[in-house]
Amino acid sequence: MSTNGDQYRRGLYTFWRRTAPFAAFMAFDAPSREVCTERRPRTNTPLQALATLNDNGFVDCSAALARRMMAEANGGNKERAVYGFRLCVARPPADEELAFLLKLYQESLQKYQKDPAGAKLLATSRLSEPPKEMNTAELAAWTVVANVLLNLDETITKE
Repeated sequence: MSTNGDQYRRGLYTFWRRTAPFAAFMAFDAPSREVCTERRPRTNTPLQALATLNDNGFVDCSAALARRMMAEANGGNKERAVYGFRLCVARPPADEELAFLLKLYQESLQKYQKDPAGAKLLATSRLSEPPKEMNTAELAAWTVVANVLLNLDETITKE
């Protein structure tokens, strides 16, 4: 596992070995590089969803988005959810989407208030310690919400 900032480099700089390809590239059907590829096929497999939900790079992005939602959104939980949603899909959430996100936040918050070690592990992941004014359980709950936002088809494909 890379450290000292190398873990945040773009996939363009990932070392590629034909005998042992990078797992995330394979999940998203990266070409083999043995021949030129004009256009990549469009696919959607469960492995892609598992990668975007669980891969360390995606979890780090979720934790960073959660920190941004907590730091930049003015107001309460509703405003944070709307702000994060708008950052990801560039539109306001529908009422049912917002209700789902707020429910997910409340359920996650209850879980992480009972599990401070798990909250710290998720909220900090490989990032630095969160600012002192941020509650770790809240940050972990917003990280779960951010992970869902970053895994939306609308976020990934932006059609």
